[in-house]
Amino acid sequence: MMDFILQQLRKPYGILIPWLALVFLLAGCLWAVCIVGMNGAERSLAKLEFEWSQAHQEYILHKQAQKARKDLAQVWSILPVERDFAPLALGITEEAKRDRVILPALSYKTEPTAVAHTSKGVLQGTMTGRYEDLRRFLYDVETAEELVYIEDLELVRSGAQQDQTLTFNVKIATYLRGEPSKATVQ
Repeated sequence: MMDFILQQLRKPYGILIPWLALVFLLAGCLWAVCIVGMNGAERSLAKLEFEWSQAHQEYILHKQAQKARKDLAQVWSILPVERDFAPLALGITEEAKRDRVILPALSYKTEPTAVAHTSKGVLQGTMTGRYEDLRRFLYDVETAEELVYIEDLELVRSGAQQDQTLTFNVKIATYLRGEPSKATVQ
């Protein structure tokens, strides 16, 4: 075998044989590195990308939870305390007087809610006045600093024409938070 190799090396193309052997050897090494090294690196890269994606999702959820907690604290601070419900009803009655709306028998009550340390305050009764005055009163109630909204408004039909006076059954609602020592928001 050695004689055959020496014979081939003596031929005119014989000088290329060692270089060709080196090329094949290097190509084999490159193939081995690609198969072993690149596959391992690709698996590591895929694992790292997956872990990064999970961490990014957790970060997004964490940021959303922080924003929700901040929003909840802001809403919680706006809610009137249960003991302030009667003065709130009195304030709405005073607003009605300023807007020339008659609230003859406004009743108020609280109802439990599914949310801990909160209740729903409901004011209901009839209101009478001219359309412009009623509209102004409802606008003032809806845009007040307190979180108050008109839950139901129903026109009461009357048999006689009453010189542009309208009567509505109104239901005004708000949510109330429990006493500050009982409920805390973190």
